[in-house]
Amino acid sequence: MARRQSPDVSWHEGRVARKDRGSRGATIWFTGLPSSGKSTIAAAVEERLVSAGRPAYRLDGDNLRHGLSGDLGFSAEDRAENVRRAGEVAALLADAGVVALVSLVSPFAVDRERARRAHEVAGLPFAEVYVSTPPAECERRDPKGLWARARVGQITGFTGVDDPYEPPSDPELTLGPELSVEAAAEEVLRWIPR
Repeated sequence: MARRQSPDVSWHEGRVARKDRGSRGATIWFTGLPSSGKSTIAAAVEERLVSAGRPAYRLDGDNLRHGLSGDLGFSAEDRAENVRRAGEVAALLADAGVVALVSLVSPFAVDRERARRAHEVAGLPFAEVYVSTPPAECERRDPKGLWARARVGQITGFTGVDDPYEPPSDPELTLGPELSVEAAAEEVLRWIPR
């Protein structure tokens, strides 16, 4: 699928080249079931990067739905649009020299691949990080109570209960539940380009 573009617009080049921004941007895309630990690991990576003087920003799925994607629901079409928007914002941040840390369930492989392609076309580093926490462990953690509500039918279309999740076939990193948050963050930090 081609990237969308509004009619009658063209890209306006600025006066600062990517190589002159002082830091190299990248996008780290955390995917996994709800409550798998994506946001927690991304927050730890963000903290470590910023503490070391490296620009980083976390694009969390829930946070994006407070504004940028506040008009979207959870249908397959809306989920695809949410991932598209997050991917485009992440690419802009990476182009600006920021490490964009995207933590979204992003259940469909085709949508994650579209985000990857947008980065490849722009010549930006992109890594898919699969937080492979099993459903039973995600449900045990359930910090927002969503799994429990989905199990009794109070929430429908919940990924992992009555909506599918397509695990990545070839992620750059896979992080299992045996890793502590700090150990998982360390694995991610090793991948980020200097």
